[in-house]
Amino acid sequence: MRKLTTALLVGAYICLALIGAVVAWGFGAGAGAGMAAFAGALALALAVHALAARSLDLRASSLEIAEVLDAQRAVAARLGKLETRLSAEVEAAVDDALRRSEELSSEVQLLEDVVHQIGERLEAELSGQVARARGRETSPQSGALLETVSQALAAGRVDLYLQAVVSLPQRRTQFYESFSRLRDETGRVLMPAEFLSVAEPGGLVAAIDNLLLFRCVQIVRRLARQDRKIGIFCNISLASLGDEAFFPPFMEFLGANRDLADALIFELGQSAFETRGRLEARNMAKLADLGFHFSIDKVARLDLDFQDLARADVRFVKIAAPVLLGGLEEAGGVLAWKALPGLAAADLAHLARRHGVELVAEKVESEREVVDVLDLNIGFGQGHLFGEPRPIRDAVLAETEPPAEFIQAALRRRAAG
Repeated sequence: MRKLTTALLVGAYICLALIGAVVAWGFGAGAGAGMAAFAGALALALAVHALAARSLDLRASSLEIAEVLDAQRAVAARLGKLETRLSAEVEAAVDDALRRSEELSSEVQLLEDVVHQIGERLEAELSGQVARARGRETSPQSGALLETVSQALAAGRVDLYLQAVVSLPQRRTQFYESFSRLRDETGRVLMPAEFLSVAEPGGLVAAIDNLLLFRCVQIVRRLARQDRKIGIFCNISLASLGDEAFFPPFMEFLGANRDLADALIFELGQSAFETRGRLEARNMAKLADLGFHFSIDKVARLDLDFQDLARADVRFVKIAAPVLLGGLEEAGGVLAWKALPGLAAADLAHLARRHGVELVAEKVESEREVVDVLDLNIGFGQGHLFGEPRPIRDAVLAETEPPAEFIQAALRRRAAG
């Protein structure tokens, strides 16, 4: 386009020069004068064009330079804003890291204080309970087993197992239930049915529960750091709820960590719940005031008082599949339990939900039981079909070691006693 414009301008200049030559020739100046006039006019026109083009080029260059300078200033301004923003974000990240570090340090210090207090308070009590248990021993076998349990506690050979609680019918893991397992010095695992037979009369079940509770708290913390919204059912005994040496510092610890309330569910059996005394009920209420909830398992009777459960802040009731499916019979075309003849079996879960309670079918062992449980509108399942209890890895378990210190302190005098 620029070449075409230049050619047209040159043609115009030639035409003007010819017109000037013709005019000069017309006035009688002669052919020589006409040619001179033509050449002069053409040279003048080209000179004027060159000057004009140069001026335009200089103006265009000035505009381009101005645009480049404006762009440079804009980039510099953006870089300045970006640098300010990055500095602010880095400063905020450093402040957040320092804050989290301070919070973690305070939590660790609080845990150490709690462990120390519990160790001091339980040392004399548990050593006395073990001594009294010795006096009640009826056989060398029970005495040897009690010694094995005590040694396992003293050496920290208490493992944590977790079993999945899944949603139905999706079978996605929503919770875990925690279990404690003891190991003797040879590494043999002692099942609860074995060690509880001597731990309960020996007064050691509270120590086992206490260690399990601390480890559940640590596992919940670990899951929270991984941003995993999975809760844990943690078994708690009436002995722990009524333990005046253990419970106050444990309440203080949980009060400083209320963020665990939605992820930690304390579980006790139906019989224990119904026979709880005033002290245990009051301590359960204190936990509920902090936002923690409860679960009932080992259900033997289905005539549950859901209003009473709701008042005690019970959110889950676990019923074994054989209990759920064993007493069903059909009457008048409606499936119901013999113990609850006026309630259709499919309505029990709805009745529970109206009081804020979810039913969990536990000890589910077969696919047929899953189908039958779904017919009862139950939303959660637990059992070997969905996964057996699995031990926590040693590396993870090591993070929960501090609470074992009060167990060791509580049993130091046993050998001397």
